[in-house]
Amino acid sequence: MKVLLIQDVPNLGHAGDVKEVADGYGRNYLIPRGLAVPATEGRVRMAEVQKRARAAQATRQAQRIAALAERLEQLTLTFQARAGPSGRLYGSITPADIAEALERELQVPFDRRKILTDPLRDLGDHTVPVRLSGNRIVSVRVRIEPEEAGRPARASV
Repeated sequence: MKVLLIQDVPNLGHAGDVKEVADGYGRNYLIPRGLAVPATEGRVRMAEVQKRARAAQATRQAQRIAALAERLEQLTLTFQARAGPSGRLYGSITPADIAEALERELQVPFDRRKILTDPLRDLGDHTVPVRLSGNRIVSVRVRIEPEEAGRPARASV
């Protein structure tokens, strides 16, 4: 029996694949659980069109991520913060602060959970990893300078 997989099935295939399976496996397991449908010409053509559309979308997304990664690698975020004489901050620069500065600079929303670092607590230059997608991580330079007297703590890019 030929079936068109609707969802990924371990050890069988991915959504959109047409597979030849035993009649009982298809009729008693795959189809009742909504994992597959019987493969007809129309369904197979529709699945191929959807697969091409997903591939084109994935290509566009990869291009956007590559362009964003290039911009991030060129970027240096500068923060002003109060610090003690030893260079230790009284507070910290958190991933949320970094995400907010990235949003302001790049006009792209950033989730603080994509900033893969602990809060920064020392003056100086730091390299902070940022996850852009499941497997793409880029480094952003963060510079923390001592706050000047009379100026409020804020991020400047």
